[in-house]
Amino acid sequence: MDSRGRLTGAMAELLWERGYAATSPRDVMARAGVGQGSMYHHFAGKHELAVEALSMVATDLTGESSLLDGEGSPLERMKRYLSLPRPGTRGCRVGRMTQDPQVVADAQLITIVADAFETMLARWEQTIAEAIAAGELPASTVPADLARTLAAVIQGGYVLARAQGDQAPMEAAIRGAIGLVDAAHATTAADH
Repeated sequence: MDSRGRLTGAMAELLWERGYAATSPRDVMARAGVGQGSMYHHFAGKHELAVEALSMVATDLTGESSLLDGEGSPLERMKRYLSLPRPGTRGCRVGRMTQDPQVVADAQLITIVADAFETMLARWEQTIAEAIAAGELPASTVPADLARTLAAVIQGGYVLARAQGDQAPMEAAIRGAIGLVDAAHATTAADH
């Protein structure tokens, strides 16, 4: 990997571990194993590097949510996406940025975060609408509401896992979300 890629990767990791406010350019250079000349050859400063790193992380998040557009029935896709392995105790790489006051106050950085969530929520909404049309979920389901509920369960699972220093709360949150989706499906199946 070239020095630009090492810097971007190091910044992405440090954003996840420490957040933007607590990460210095010196920390990034040390993690990347590059000197100041490389850093400032590729980036004007910490902010420009953070924009590139956070954009990369956001692309990864939205890439994962493309499972909602994949193979199988809408309900199967929803459950497959919910079941992705998630390191609960490390937190969501994008969601954690909403807890960093400097990220929230920075229009460019918070827009990257918001856009990633909007892309993921749009995929959820589309898949939920498809599940309703396929008779897998009740017709009374509001796709936007359920999409946000499921996203909140995932984000809440991260918060609970971090608070307890244990992966179990994340896994319980996901089991609960799948159980709710299955119960809604069972209700729909019983009505037909």
